[in-house]
Amino acid sequence: MAISLAKGQKVDLTKSNPGLQKVVIGLGWDVNKYDGGHSFDLDSSVFLLNAEGRVNSDSDFVFYNNLQGGNGSVVHTGDNRTGEGGGDDEQIKVNLSAVPQSIERISFCITIHDGEAKNQNFGQVSNSYVRVLNEETNEELIRYDLGEDFSIETAIVVGELYRHNGEWKFSAVGSGFQGGLASLATNFGLQVQ
Repeated sequence: MAISLAKGQKVDLTKSNPGLQKVVIGLGWDVNKYDGGHSFDLDSSVFLLNAEGRVNSDSDFVFYNNLQGGNGSVVHTGDNRTGEGGGDDEQIKVNLSAVPQSIERISFCITIHDGEAKNQNFGQVSNSYVRVLNEETNEELIRYDLGEDFSIETAIVVGELYRHNGEWKFSAVGSGFQGGLASLATNFGLQVQ
C-alpha cells in the first residue's frame, strides 16, 4: 500500500524497499473548466542537482526537448499536450543505482507552457499529484496529492528524490513559482535566453 504524503513530509524510499533500483515517477493533473480561448499544455520537467542545489550543465535538465539526463539514468517518456484521460499524464523513469554520484537531488516539476502569455495558472488546474512506483512490479510506493490552491503560480516543484546516508528518500515539496519554466530553470542554475 502506498504511503500518502502531505506537503513538507519526507519518507525513506530504498531503505524500506530493499533492492529497489528502478522507479517511475508519475505526474498527473486535470484542467478545470476554462474558457480563455487557449488550450492548456502542462509539462513535467526534471532538474538533476548537485550538493549546492544547482545543475552541473544543461544536460542535467530533463524535459520534452531533452528526454534523458544523468548518463541515461533519468528518462522522460514524452510530452502529453492535453492531460486528458485517467492515470499519469507524464512519466519519468529513474534508475537509482545509475544516477551519477555528483547528483544529490532529483527535482520533479510541473509547468504551464506559456502560462503567463495565455493568462493561465495552477488555480485552473485540479487533481495534481506525483507518485513513485516500483518499475518492475508497477506497485505505487509513494503518493503526494497537491491539494493546495496555487492561484497565481505557473510552475510547481512537486517533489524530490534525494540521497541521505547512502539511501534514497522522497520529499513532498509543493513549492510554487511565478514565471513558469524560465524562473525554475534560473533558480536551479541554468542560463535562460
